[in-house]
Amino acid sequence: MIAPPASTRGRVSCCPVTRLRAELLCDARAELGEGPIWDARTSELLWVDITPGVVHRLDPATGADRSFELGQPAGAIVPRVSGGYAFALRDGFAVGDDTGFELVAAVDGERPEMRLNDGACDAAGRFWAGTTHFDYRRGAGALYRLDVDGSLATMLTGVTVSNGIGWSLDGKRMYYVDTGTRGIDVFDFDVASGAIEHRRRLATIEKGAGLPDGLVVDEEGCIWVALWDGWSVRRYSPEGDLLAVVDVPAQRVTKPAFGGPALDRLYLTTAMPDAADPAQPHAGGVFVADPGVRGLPPQAYAG
Repeated sequence: MIAPPASTRGRVSCCPVTRLRAELLCDARAELGEGPIWDARTSELLWVDITPGVVHRLDPATGADRSFELGQPAGAIVPRVSGGYAFALRDGFAVGDDTGFELVAAVDGERPEMRLNDGACDAAGRFWAGTTHFDYRRGAGALYRLDVDGSLATMLTGVTVSNGIGWSLDGKRMYYVDTGTRGIDVFDFDVASGAIEHRRRLATIEKGAGLPDGLVVDEEGCIWVALWDGWSVRRYSPEGDLLAVVDVPAQRVTKPAFGGPALDRLYLTTAMPDAADPAQPHAGGVFVADPGVRGLPPQAYAG
């Protein structure tokens, strides 16, 4: 288990920062939209509304948004190699489809105040996701790795809000966000064993700019991170330089994902504010931007 790093400052690029704009794609009014991921099998954007435990399947070509309920809060969904999906739920990791699911590995069974949050799969098909307290209690959560044989490993403890996870192009680094630390961290990663070590800070989000949430890596190895309470998504280089900002007409941006047949569209989930706000009438919707770069095919769970 690895302790959180000391906080350090991120870097600001010496080059001009590109400014982009996201547009509304689906006025979903999600309470807590999260976890978008492109499913190439069906050409749909999968995403979840965490609190009610609803999975959405959005067809960007038609705007059709189908959904099914899981009966408990759901933090993430990923495609499964053998068919269907894998889920990060309140009770743990599960596999299934729109007709039901089977719990593979229970998490925090004696702590009903905890739930799994954002997650992603590595190149070996392992499913990573971490927990948070329903009241976001500091240090109450952990980061877990679900292996392809269904076994569960605890990779980090002392986590406040486990969020974005991604990997470098060469597979030797893992990027990770614990929202409570205000930054994007990087680990050395061993794809053969799934081990992580040497945690250090890549970029720190300055006060007043929002809090880091979900992230995704593009084909150039750069990291796109959503900013909760920041009205935006930022793009950072692998060295931590700020390269671009996507302005979003919603305050609570939760996660970006590349999708579309060419993986050249950037989809963004958002959450509703605590109170109605006329400045963001489409909060809780799914937004889309033209990022000017392609993404990578998302990995599926191989278990």
